[in-house]
Amino acid sequence: MQTQEQDIAGIAVARTATGQAAAVLRRSALHDDLRIEIFDSMAPLEAEWRALERDNLVSLHQSYDWCLPWVETFRRPLAIIRGSIGGRTAFILPLEIIRGRGVRRAEFIGAQHSNINTGLFSTEFLSNGDLTPAQTAATVAALRGKADLAILRNVPLEWRGRKSPLGSLPAVENQNRAFQLPFLESFETSLKQVNAKRRRKKFKHQSRILDAKGGYEHVIATPDQEHALLDLFFRQKATRFKEAGLPDVFADAPTKATLHKLLRRQESASLDATLQMHALRLTGEHEGHVPAIAALSRKGDHVICQFASIDETLVPEASPGELLFWLMIERLHKEGVALFDFGIGDQLYKRSWCPVETTQHDLLLPISAIGHAAATIQRGITQAKTAIKSNRKVYALIQRLRSRRVAATAGTDTAEND
Repeated sequence: MQTQEQDIAGIAVARTATGQAAAVLRRSALHDDLRIEIFDSMAPLEAEWRALERDNLVSLHQSYDWCLPWVETFRRPLAIIRGSIGGRTAFILPLEIIRGRGVRRAEFIGAQHSNINTGLFSTEFLSNGDLTPAQTAATVAALRGKADLAILRNVPLEWRGRKSPLGSLPAVENQNRAFQLPFLESFETSLKQVNAKRRRKKFKHQSRILDAKGGYEHVIATPDQEHALLDLFFRQKATRFKEAGLPDVFADAPTKATLHKLLRRQESASLDATLQMHALRLTGEHEGHVPAIAALSRKGDHVICQFASIDETLVPEASPGELLFWLMIERLHKEGVALFDFGIGDQLYKRSWCPVETTQHDLLLPISAIGHAAATIQRGITQAKTAIKSNRKVYALIQRLRSRRVAATAGTDTAEND
């Protein structure tokens, strides 16, 4: 196999006849050689990928079983970065290439539906701190020709006491924060972080309302229930998005297909789950009605609520969504979970449950001249969104205008169909 090699700022960049690219950082007095390779498929990295993801602080969204269904369904070109030192894998950044508006963006696989991204790093590499400028340059060199801009979204620069090695990359604060409830030594102590007395009073009130109508049950979907429950979530969420004047981020068929695939990747012998459906189901007077649904993911002691929906056609006064969160949190506290994560997005119900807010950043790594321009534009857009969302009056006005626009569009469509 023929290769061509050139030296760019102390980095050897080798390109094979098949287009495979690798960048090798020349040995210095401070560290061993760093070799950066770009892979266009996941399979060759599976063993070392799964070894790195055993780290409890690696995000579920960079796990092999989370990424694979997105790759299988969307079939976007991959640019998976492996950094190795002395022949040992130091890190993996699972990226895919997304084309839009003349720009090729390298982003984390499935990033549109990720709540937190960390990348995967070896213990040895983590002990050395941030990516150095030379290591960053090696990464840029290897991506050249494949992408114009790398955007690593929703990366906390510090996560559960650990600083991210990606923290040295150019960054802009993401407009959304994530919200978490740490689990303490007892359920009662955990509740005290968010006003235990008020929480228990509300739970009893909700239970009395539903008991008067025949009762309720917390459902954790079995394999023969989970797909129907996920489809019901799609219908409930579509209604809620339309009422709020928001685009339905679950509307496209590939996203729905991927989430269905994620249901099938649960390890039966482990508490870990890529996606698990939970629901509040009524008994008695409204037998079988499901007023609240949530999908949870678990990796180690970290549980993420990936998405949730409610149906307010019946018993809205019981706040069924809040009740379902109580039931899930109470159960998970008994199962060794340390952190319940409500995910990104500022909502009142999240703030009512969560004493912890996590600031996340989008890391921007320009690769080409087009990428430099795109990074400047992206930074401006993100900062504008952050400014708008931090001003509650302006954000509320925009939400009202958006709702009116959706309502007007719906009215036009109805008139045209009559």
